[in-house]
Amino acid sequence: MTSATVILLLVTLQRLSEVIIAQRNTQALLAQGGREHGAGHYPVMVALHATWLAALWILGWNGKIVVPLVIAYIALQGFRLWILRTLGKRWTTRIITVPGEKPVTTGPFRLLRHPNYALVLFEVPLLPLALGLPWVALVFGVLNVAMLAWRIKAENSAWNPL
Repeated sequence: MTSATVILLLVTLQRLSEVIIAQRNTQALLAQGGREHGAGHYPVMVALHATWLAALWILGWNGKIVVPLVIAYIALQGFRLWILRTLGKRWTTRIITVPGEKPVTTGPFRLLRHPNYALVLFEVPLLPLALGLPWVALVFGVLNVAMLAWRIKAENSAWNPL
């Protein structure tokens, strides 16, 4: 098994565990009267991330890794954990608002309005670069910026309805 394969296996397991946590949290938020916003972009976002991961597996499973970039990617996971811990049961991959709740303003949210999106902005191109795949980094980096613009607009609308 190559180092790249080990990295991809760990990232895939991480993403799958996040899907499970997100689904559980989404169900709980909806049961509390939560409402989903911007659902139209969700299948596009899922397709983007699934295609990104598939491209990494297809093109990078046997590649030579760039160690400093792998270390940078791992460091970003510390930021991810801080975000997840701060949001707790409110963390989900969907945009859900619960009546009476306000946006989180503690932890990394003190510093950035959308820390998770800042994380993904770096993460999506960084992992392909760490696997020696600059074209994958460029293509998915650009697509991800467009997706995040759509998503942030939907999330801002959810918290600040007209």
